[in-house]
Amino acid sequence: MKIESVVLENEKIILEPLTIDHVNDLLEVAIDPDLWRLTPGAVRNREDLVSYTTKALEEKEKGTALPFVIKIKGTGEYVGSSRFGNIETSHKRVEIGWTWIGAKWQRSFVNTAMKFLMLQHAFEVWGCNRVELKTDALNTRSRDAILRIGAKEEGTFRSHMVLDSGRIRDTVYFSIIVNEWNSVKENLQKRLSSKN
Repeated sequence: MKIESVVLENEKIILEPLTIDHVNDLLEVAIDPDLWRLTPGAVRNREDLVSYTTKALEEKEKGTALPFVIKIKGTGEYVGSSRFGNIETSHKRVEIGWTWIGAKWQRSFVNTAMKFLMLQHAFEVWGCNRVELKTDALNTRSRDAILRIGAKEEGTFRSHMVLDSGRIRDTVYFSIIVNEWNSVKENLQKRLSSKN
């Protein structure tokens, strides 16, 4: 697994490597409080987004993350962010997460197209054995979205983390493993075709 900046794209979206220059592009979308209601941290203002972006870039420098911004190809509009994280090259394992998409683009083609590109890169370029996804046990929309892409629910880590609000979060883990990728890929391609 060679972890390096890359642009991933299809006919609908472009995943560009996140840079500090994207703060201005993402700010309007990022400061929606609903995006952060069930996440460990929150972006309430420009300073928070700078901090969030800086942390992601620090993890990129360490080789444990590869963060992206999500851009609509037809309009050039920036609509959110996602990343590969917890990269374990020796085990050929990666997590896809830290995903947030502006309300206008939720339940559209964006999440499916983005996850397809990232999963394809993980399995077909990096040769991963496993891709992990996780979410707050209370986040039913996210849980449903992860299941729709074809991931298998593996279990719940109880009292897994403390959110900024002080609430103790249970985290649900999901995965896709390499021998499941072909059927997941076919499912995602059908979903993308139907959304066109």
